[in-house]
Amino acid sequence: MSQREWVEKDYYAELGVSKSASQDEIRKAYRKLASDNHPDKNPGNTSAEEKFKRVGEANSVIGDPAKRKEYDEFRAQVSSGGFGGFAPPGGSRFTTTTGGGDFDIGDIFGGPAGAGGAGGFSDLFGGLFNQGRGTGPGAGAGRGRAQRPQGGQDVETALTLSFREAALGETVQIRLSSASPCLTCHGSGARPGTSPKVCGTCHGAGVTQRSQGAFAFAEPCTDCGGTGSKIDDPCPDCSGSGVTDRARTINVKVPAGVQDGQRIRLSGQGEAGFRGAPSGDLYVTVTVQKDAVFDRDGADLLVDLPVSYPELVRGAQVSVPTLTGRVTVKVPVGSRDGQILRVRGRGIARKSGTGDLKVTLRVATPPAGMAEAELAAYDDALRAAGFDPRSGWAGSA
Repeated sequence: MSQREWVEKDYYAELGVSKSASQDEIRKAYRKLASDNHPDKNPGNTSAEEKFKRVGEANSVIGDPAKRKEYDEFRAQVSSGGFGGFAPPGGSRFTTTTGGGDFDIGDIFGGPAGAGGAGGFSDLFGGLFNQGRGTGPGAGAGRGRAQRPQGGQDVETALTLSFREAALGETVQIRLSSASPCLTCHGSGARPGTSPKVCGTCHGAGVTQRSQGAFAFAEPCTDCGGTGSKIDDPCPDCSGSGVTDRARTINVKVPAGVQDGQRIRLSGQGEAGFRGAPSGDLYVTVTVQKDAVFDRDGADLLVDLPVSYPELVRGAQVSVPTLTGRVTVKVPVGSRDGQILRVRGRGIARKSGTGDLKVTLRVATPPAGMAEAELAAYDDALRAAGFDPRSGWAGSA
C-alpha cells in the first residue's frame, strides 16, 4: 500500500470506529468484520469478499500504531492544504531558493525509515507529489538525492486451518494470482540480451527542474517517465514493466500455536515492484476451525472428560487424548463435577514455552429409559453409602 493511497481512504470508517478509538477497539472491530465477511462463511458473495479485503487493508494501517501515527499525521497535513495553507502547484515537489542555498521541504521530514518499511514523511510526500505509479530511481528536488523505486503492493489473503494444524504448526501451500516478476526478463523490463540505459535527459535522476519566480520545482522526467532509465527494446512479455500477472504457489510455514484471526507476514511475497524494485509483502489472515474434542486458553489445551459418579467417589485412572497421543489421568478419590486436573507440558508448544493440558471432569448421568430394577439398584447403592445430595444445603432447613 503506497502512502499516496492513504489520503484517499478513510480506514476508520471502513472499520466503523472513531479516529480516537483505542488499538484494542480497532482490533476487535477488525476481527468481527473479518469473521462476518470471511470467504468461507460467504461462498460466492463477491461483496463480502471485497469487504473482507478492505477491512484487512484498513487493519494493516491503523491496526499498527506506527503506521497509524503516520497515516493520521499525513492526512492532517494534506487536509489542511500543506504547510501554512500553501499547497504545491500541480502536485509537484518543491524547493525554495534562499540566500543560503536551496531549502528542500522534504528535509523537514527526512530521517530514518519508520515502522512497516515507510521512510518517514519524506517518502509520504514523495509518493503524493510524484505523479504516476511505477517511478524508479531519481533525485530529490534541488539536492540530487535519489528517490526510492516504486515497490510492489502488499497482498492480503486468507487461510483456514483445523484446530490441530494451528496448534501443531503446518506448512501449507496457497495459490495466488498477482503481479509477479517477469520470467522472461527477470524483472528488468528489457528484452533478454539487452539492458536499460541511463536516461540522457535527466542523467538517471528521474526528475528535471524548472524555475518559477523564487521557487524551483522538480518534476518527473517526461522522457523516461521518472524511472531514470530508458528501454530501447522492451521485453515482449511484460512490455517493459518487468511485471506480469500470473498464478503462483507459495509455501506458508504456519508457526505452532497460531490463533484465530492472527496475521502471518511473508516478506517480499506480495506484488512485484516496477522494473526490479522490491516486492510488497504477503499478509495471511488465519481462521482456525472448532474442534470436537479440544479447546484452548492461550497455550493451555482444554478437554472435557466424562466420568461416572462412582469414578468421582472411588477415583480412577482414565485415558485422555492430547495433540500427540494419549496420557493417563488419575482422578483423585472424592473428586467433584467441574474439577480441573492439570497435566504439565502437554498443551500447545509456542516460543514462550509449552502450555499444560487442563482436564475438566464432567459427571455423566445414567441414560434416560433405565429399567425400574436398575434404578432401584442405583438408589440402594446410594442409600447404602449414606449419600444425600441435599445434605448441608441451605434449602433443606
